[in-house]
Amino acid sequence: MNPYILATLLFGLGLGTTITFASSHWLLAWMGLEMNTLAIIPLMAQHHHPRAVEATTKYFLTQATAAAMLLFASTTNAWLTGQWDIQLMSHPLPITMITLALALKIGLAPVHAWLPEVLQGLDLTTGLVLSTWQKLAPFALLLQIQPTNSAILIILGLLSTIIGGWGGLNQTQLRKILAYSSIAHLGWMILILQFSPSLTMLALLTYFIMTFSTFLVFKLNNATNVNSLATSWAKAPTLTALTPLILLSLGGLPPLTGFMPKWLILQELTKQDLAPTATLAALTALLSLYFYLRLSYAMTLTLFPNNLPGTTPWRFTSPQLTLPLAISTTATLSLLPLTPAAIILLTP
Repeated sequence: MNPYILATLLFGLGLGTTITFASSHWLLAWMGLEMNTLAIIPLMAQHHHPRAVEATTKYFLTQATAAAMLLFASTTNAWLTGQWDIQLMSHPLPITMITLALALKIGLAPVHAWLPEVLQGLDLTTGLVLSTWQKLAPFALLLQIQPTNSAILIILGLLSTIIGGWGGLNQTQLRKILAYSSIAHLGWMILILQFSPSLTMLALLTYFIMTFSTFLVFKLNNATNVNSLATSWAKAPTLTALTPLILLSLGGLPPLTGFMPKWLILQELTKQDLAPTATLAALTALLSLYFYLRLSYAMTLTLFPNNLPGTTPWRFTSPQLTLPLAISTTATLSLLPLTPAAIILLTP
């Protein structure tokens, strides 16, 4: 892609998100989300592969549906209450509609079916943008409206953690596994949103760091399915030794960074007298942990030539910069001791 066009698209992507962040009027927030969607579509379809075009079409239709739903809900809110202000939402009907529209935008269960299919059709770099940056604007709106219907949020959160764990069990494609991982992590964030918005932000930031590391590892190894991970030992032995730790951090095992948000979320749910919800969420984390362990097994305990019928891809080195990967891997593995500092920052 032409560098000037790429710079323009990335600028549009950043500007759309910034407009949504800064807006207090629903029309401006909707416009920011639309700019965001329109800027990423050429990036998704840039390889002109049939799968990429199919994924782009699915993404566009889904986001257009969610945006139309959002606009309809905000118009309904203005009709019922006379207010266009995001932070002055009071009527339960438009709040519920907007919550469901934003759930469709970020890919929460039960409106999640588009996310694995779309992510599977993209390259790893665009998939990383879709899994991280594209979640920011809808989350900013969710944090601002503070949905009052706790039952909907808990149902969305628990469904997402269950489906995110269950759906990834039988997958062999890494991008689909990462999509189901995203759904599960978003479920944890939505569970705690109404009780501690700052804890949701901490979980989102931690998820971004861990997902960034995981995508960069797969990009460095040029891996798109589980079998291709078996060749990584000959390419980058040190990274191959660290990757299971990154995956287990995504699964939320101590003493890794990914344990911090899950630990604090379970603690907060218990404080809110939601012990059954916390127990169910903790059990669904085991489903996700299974497929992370499967990836770790394929990467470190499988001999590299045993399932490759043709050429030897481990002989080619990747031109990718390793400094971002080194920084994000360090953060993914070693931020747990900063939990007391995080708790102090979260305490109002």
